[in-house]
Amino acid sequence: MPRRKVEFFSLSFLDVVCCGFGAVILVFTILNAVFGGNYRPVNEDLRGEVDRLEEEVLVGHQNLVELRNSVLSTERETVLASGLSQRLIDTLTEVQEELATFEQSTLARREHVEKLKTDIKTLENEVKRLSAAAPSEETPGDRLRSFVGDGDRQYLTGLKVGGRRILVLIDTSASMLGDDVVNVVRRRNLADPMKLRSRKWRQAVATVDWITTQFPRDASFQIYGFSAKATPIVPGTDGQWLDAGSREVLDGAVQNLRKVVPAGGTNLFQGLSVISALRPPPDNVYLLVDGLPTLGKRPPSRTTISAKDRLRLFDEATRELSGRIPINIILFPMEGDPIAPSAFWKLAMATDGAFVTPSSDWP
Repeated sequence: MPRRKVEFFSLSFLDVVCCGFGAVILVFTILNAVFGGNYRPVNEDLRGEVDRLEEEVLVGHQNLVELRNSVLSTERETVLASGLSQRLIDTLTEVQEELATFEQSTLARREHVEKLKTDIKTLENEVKRLSAAAPSEETPGDRLRSFVGDGDRQYLTGLKVGGRRILVLIDTSASMLGDDVVNVVRRRNLADPMKLRSRKWRQAVATVDWITTQFPRDASFQIYGFSAKATPIVPGTDGQWLDAGSREVLDGAVQNLRKVVPAGGTNLFQGLSVISALRPPPDNVYLLVDGLPTLGKRPPSRTTISAKDRLRLFDEATRELSGRIPINIILFPMEGDPIAPSAFWKLAMATDGAFVTPSSDWP
């Protein structure tokens, strides 16, 4: 009997394979039915989370750009601040150098002042020694007071101090603070101690001091200051003559004058009216002034005044003067007042007085 042929892929094997494949499909179908309903919500939640994270990343990028811009702006400001700081440091260095120079200059000036004080003390002692050795009998006209100037500059050419009753009139208006309008305006707003140190005013006071050293001993004197009004330098002596033979009276008058602070306008009418108010009248007048008046007998109607108006006020003030009393003019010229020298020179010539314009380093 012939052998039977063996076949690997028989009908039974195919059935088994098909049944297994069907079982797999069934299992997949069951699992899909069980878990398929929950897949979509989870997927949607994850997508929402992803969208949120993407939005945060976008916002983060925007903030990062703003921060970078802020950093760049801060760096530019830092560079500017560094440059400004360097300029301030350089300025501070310059100021410190100038301050050091100023301190050295101040120290040198102090040493110079101390040396001058020592020299003055030596001169005072020498004067006392010479005074003690002087004869006891002195003739009229010998000086009670001395004035120490620079070298031989203790003189005024053409001006002789004399008379039995001597009147000194000194302009105490604000214009005595400077030689021009700009300096006058600047100095009149300073404190009183600074005003008293003005060069022009100190020179005027020193001139009065020099005049008092020339008074005859048997004479009488009076010193008036005038600005808007005329007042005696020694309080309580209005209309009175003082004794030129008393050194205490002379020293007191000069010391009082050193305390007067120039202020206000110039009223020459008030100053010259003192001449007629004194009884008996003076026989010699010394007028220290720097320019034409700005005020007159009546209050001004305007806040400004022209050169023509000032000349009119000058004529008004001098109209009542008598030619018998010499008016000696000591003029400290004011820049911008060219008519003043001519006007005061004519006044001095008309009264047989002297006209002098001292140098800036006198007396």
